[in-house]
Amino acid sequence: MPSKLLEDLPGVGPATAEKLKAAGFNSIEAIAVASPGELVAAAEVGEATAAKIIAGAREAADIGGFETGDQILERRKLVGKLTTGSKGFNELMGGGLETQSIVELYGEFGSGKTQVAHQLAINVQLPREMGGLDGSAIIIDTENTFRPERIAQMIKGLPLAPEGRTWDPDEFLKNISVARAYNSNHQILLAESAIDLAEKARGSERPVKLLIVDSVTAHFRAEYVGRGTLADRQQKLNKHLHDLMRFADINNALILVTNQVMAKPDTFFGDPTKPVGGHVLGHTATFRLYLRKSKGEKRIARLVDSPNLPDGETVFSVTTEGLKD
Repeated sequence: MPSKLLEDLPGVGPATAEKLKAAGFNSIEAIAVASPGELVAAAEVGEATAAKIIAGAREAADIGGFETGDQILERRKLVGKLTTGSKGFNELMGGGLETQSIVELYGEFGSGKTQVAHQLAINVQLPREMGGLDGSAIIIDTENTFRPERIAQMIKGLPLAPEGRTWDPDEFLKNISVARAYNSNHQILLAESAIDLAEKARGSERPVKLLIVDSVTAHFRAEYVGRGTLADRQQKLNKHLHDLMRFADINNALILVTNQVMAKPDTFFGDPTKPVGGHVLGHTATFRLYLRKSKGEKRIARLVDSPNLPDGETVFSVTTEGLKD
């Protein structure tokens, strides 16, 4: 059985281990998926030592090499599916939203992005037989949209609890950790802190199975204005998204990011809105969903991009008691 202590890795002494932990590299897995440059900066070691540490971590964590297709299929069996609360929405997503993936929801204000996020923070806590993941949720809130009262309303709309239990809103709220991000640097830092938080919860009865960033692009969009800053913005956004992807892999968790849209006034045919974040976000998100308003409580979700599912759309309702068909 490989060692699970940082100090046991080749080239890591107690001082280096402390520096790595201070920089957020708390587990062998976190080091295994880091780049040598990150370790050089974090632990003040040479490039060759950093490469040796990473190689040792990959061997100990058993990640980073080639695998055959059947091995990947075995690992894919660990992927969990999280219910949205709407049958049509679940079918569109092939039975629910997948762990080990980044799901991006984009749409105009009022299209239901934050409502879906609130609903999933509840559903992730449900038992697996009800479409949940028996887990807890972390929310990085950039636009101050998280409302605990909304969670309490949505719990009233849940199906009946098994074995005569009753759903307690306070219990659900205890399993949702929320942090408000005040700017893009703070947001990146919080994603790194989320890795620590999940590490602590890993052995518990409520491991972190959902990380929500609502919205992933708002701060980047506000702080990097004009074409001259675009390259810097995309580079930072790219790093942030890769931190999120790392979180998904290490914790077998689902990452849900919401995204704003921008208008393209020169579009004469079709929809004049497109998501912010450019190709960086487009390529990193595993599933892209476009939400738009319809009449009253109805919303339309369109699956725009997916590695294995056909494009399609479905109608669901956002009611006081949560997402319904």
